Amino acid sequence: MTPPPEAPAQTQVMERPWRPRVNPWIVAMTVTLATFMEVLDSSIANVALPHIAGGLGATQDEATWVLTAYLVANAIILPAGAYMTTFIGRKKFYMICVALFGISSALCGLAPTLPLLVFCRVLQGIGGGGLAPSEQAILADTFPPEKRGQAFAMYGLAVVCAPAIGPTLGGYITDNFDWRWIFFLNVPICLLSLFLTSRIVEDPPWVAKEVKANKKGGMKLDFAGFALVAMTFGSLEFVLDKGQEDDWLSSHVIAFFIGLMVVAFVGLIWWELRQLKQGKKPLLNLTLFTRRQFAISFTLMFVLGFSLYATTILIPQFVQTLLGYTAELAGLVLSPAGLMMMCMMPVVGFLSGKVDPRKLIGYGFFMLTISLFWMGNLNLQLSYPQLVFMRIFQASGLAFLFIAINTIAYIGVKQTESNDVSGLTNLARNIGGSCGTAFMATMLIRRTAAHENNMVRNLTTGNGGFDSQVKALAQSFKAGNGTGPVGGGPSAGAVHQAQGFIYNQLHRQAGTLAYVDIIHYLMIFCACMLPVLFFIPKPPKNASMSAGH
Repeated sequence: MTPPPEAPAQTQVMERPWRPRVNPWIVAMTVTLATFMEVLDSSIANVALPHIAGGLGATQDEATWVLTAYLVANAIILPAGAYMTTFIGRKKFYMICVALFGISSALCGLAPTLPLLVFCRVLQGIGGGGLAPSEQAILADTFPPEKRGQAFAMYGLAVVCAPAIGPTLGGYITDNFDWRWIFFLNVPICLLSLFLTSRIVEDPPWVAKEVKANKKGGMKLDFAGFALVAMTFGSLEFVLDKGQEDDWLSSHVIAFFIGLMVVAFVGLIWWELRQLKQGKKPLLNLTLFTRRQFAISFTLMFVLGFSLYATTILIPQFVQTLLGYTAELAGLVLSPAGLMMMCMMPVVGFLSGKVDPRKLIGYGFFMLTISLFWMGNLNLQLSYPQLVFMRIFQASGLAFLFIAINTIAYIGVKQTESNDVSGLTNLARNIGGSCGTAFMATMLIRRTAAHENNMVRNLTTGNGGFDSQVKALAQSFKAGNGTGPVGGGPSAGAVHQAQGFIYNQLHRQAGTLAYVDIIHYLMIFCACMLPVLFFIPKPPKNASMSAGH
């Protein structure tokens, strides 16, 4: 019996997956550096707004455009960044973003007027918006599927910890130096990042192949898609940032931008689907939403951003406005939670290669729900250690979510689609954070007013308890001031002082109840994500992006 003929040598050799020439962890540390700087910059300027307004001769409301301009530009470039890499390459696009971020940061520090500062912040937002998606795509391609969770753990440190330490660092710099150093600080980091990226990071073969094919085919930029993306997400970010200040639909400007956003969004979907039908590369890869894993991970990332940013702003605002903390001390309430996440991220990264990511997400949202339930006990007698421990407990759940959600998002995705995935998931987190911030600001004002209306009904002169409290306080104020006869009744001034004191206490109690209401809403929102996990298909063991081929 004759043996079967041997297969050709080329079919016996399995094609080896691409791996970078440099150790993947060095690549991860290199690209995380710039992203940490960019995420830090999105929150570090918040506490410096009064200093910026005073230094440039602007009002506090005008100075908020320093934040709004950055967020709007960031939201526009996030979904478009993946598209740009197909024309110029991922590494080159990343380096352009780092360079633009560094140059615009220097210009922000040198800006002599507020309009120039706002313009430079727009440029900074464009540069910063391209960093996070590019880095996430680089990590997804650099690490094998079983180690991808550990890589996302390092990325998660930058994304989750930077907003926590930003207010503290910003407060320290503005109090001890000058607000311009908040922006100058970015320049040496950008220079270091550019040097390391040029030496260490490289494009995988399929990215270079796609760029070459687009150049050869004469593919043109989708300017109509860019315009629709800019109108959609720029309008959304403007509405979310300025809506509460102008009382939402009561403002004709806000109503106009809401209408523009809806029309542009519908037009964007129609245009992108039309591009697909014509065989052209769309600006947004909407076909990703046909995969259940990605659609659900997009929703979960939105909720994560919503909860993270809402609570990151809620806690410092509570301790500053109602407990009298300084900006620096308020930041120190959040900082230990950042250290907690730094400790937890490597653990979660290790578990992500061995445990079903759906279980990690379930545990994360369960812990987040329990921590928010506990935070519902917020009151005016809480001590600094109690507040710190509340935030640390919450951070223990947040650490599990970021890595596992990203792991789910990349399952079954083609190698050439990794940029699209990173751009859209970062967009979900960014828009979620903006929605969470707007939700907190709106509900805080409206729930405080509602609680005040309910409580003030009992503060009438016909209420015996109220009258006796006013008299007792007025008597003590009179004695403290050393005015009036010893045995006589309190003066009119002492009575007014007592009534003002009671109203101030009522306002603080109403504010506390409003914060508790917001926390309960967030708790319900997070708890509703637990049933959603049952709709995620079981991921294959060590699933790779190539599974989508």
